[in-house]
Amino acid sequence: MTAFKHDFEPTSLREYDIRGIVGKTLHPEDAYALGRVFASMVRRNGGHVVTVGYDGRLSSPSLEEALVRGAVDSGVTVRRVGRGPTPMLYYAAVTGQSDGAIMVTGSHNPPDHNGFKMMMKGKPFFGEQIREVGRLAAQGDVVPKAEGRVETIDPSEAYIARLLEDYDGERPLKVVWDNGNSAAGEVLTRLIKKLPGEHTILYPEIDGTFPNHHPDPTVEGNLQDLIKEVRTRKADVGIAFDGDADRVGVVDGKGEILWGDQILVLLARDVLKKHPGATIIADVKASQVLFDEVGKAGGKPLMWRTGHSLIKSKMAETSSPLAGEMSGHIFFADKWYGFDDALYGAIRVLGIVARLTGTLAEMREGLPQMVNTPELRFPCDDLRKFDVIKEVASRLEKEGADVSSVDGVRVNTDDGWWLLRASNTQAVLVGRIEARTHEGLARLKAAFTAQLEASGLQAPDFDAAAAGH
Repeated sequence: MTAFKHDFEPTSLREYDIRGIVGKTLHPEDAYALGRVFASMVRRNGGHVVTVGYDGRLSSPSLEEALVRGAVDSGVTVRRVGRGPTPMLYYAAVTGQSDGAIMVTGSHNPPDHNGFKMMMKGKPFFGEQIREVGRLAAQGDVVPKAEGRVETIDPSEAYIARLLEDYDGERPLKVVWDNGNSAAGEVLTRLIKKLPGEHTILYPEIDGTFPNHHPDPTVEGNLQDLIKEVRTRKADVGIAFDGDADRVGVVDGKGEILWGDQILVLLARDVLKKHPGATIIADVKASQVLFDEVGKAGGKPLMWRTGHSLIKSKMAETSSPLAGEMSGHIFFADKWYGFDDALYGAIRVLGIVARLTGTLAEMREGLPQMVNTPELRFPCDDLRKFDVIKEVASRLEKEGADVSSVDGVRVNTDDGWWLLRASNTQAVLVGRIEARTHEGLARLKAAFTAQLEASGLQAPDFDAAAAGH
């Protein structure tokens, strides 16, 4: 019998997940190796059960099959939940008290990409734990081969029932959903039949080629069909998902987009009525308006590092009932389980909209209006990007600037703020700039550009960097 050893493509071992291009940097052999190593880690932790699910990508069934084989060969019981959204897998793992869970998903990446998101004992599995998977595989350091077993379960009915339990709207709504051919299609189709109001779904079919638009609700271009349908139908609200439905997008009745931090304002005001004084967490890319509004609503705003695993860990540490990211990951510990779930986030948004005295558009228009850039992405070598941040931080310190260094540098001025951080998942620097006026935005852009140029990088093309997002 050949001893087990496996080398992952180094670029596939990311900070929050394992990800690659199918047939190039990610293969069924990698899935088998992950199953073998992850299940070994579960066994060594005293566990025996791993829950596995997969999304709607064309490569997902074969990767899931290889993953299950690897886990079974490490002697665990594998619970297969089949095809569906990532949060349904999380739900099945948490409520079924699994020792570990793996979702085969490419999230919002192009159709030829895929990967794995993991959970261990109900907590995110990331960073050093993922690097440990790579080391153990390369060394062949796994438990002796054993014969585990496979159970097939369908958590969808229980998951849908649990989602509905927390709907608390007081009037029927007209809602348009853009499933975007995501893995939520079948669950969503069943869910809306049990919700009050009038519901329309765009692209309900699960299709891993994403023939209608890219499955990323943070990009304005991907929301155009939803915006058009909301305006045509005079709907109260529109909801969009990413490819595995752990990120949510929201459009108001006028067809205007609520970005991640604006969605969080809506949710935070509601949650803080039940949890006065609670900590509400948002990532460093969020608008100052969000942090100010959380304070006004009686909460403690906490700015934290970008990354869903980092946010989830900080929530547990601070007993925060609610957190969110600009990317549309929304995390509820109020009534829910602390993981990011676009379907659950949507249910809570609908409940609030159906209790508002006015409209969602009026709520959005009532927020202080800032002038800001979308998320900006500038190519920068993986080996260079963190050094750039250190250089910029050092210069700002000498200048006596007002800087938050929670994640990269976020510089506060009388005009507003600008952010520069190194992406944990790609060879890019990420920026965002927000001001009270257009003149202030121009001054902040100039300061931002000066810092990049001082580190030997060329002046950014802001339009191209925004489109690249």
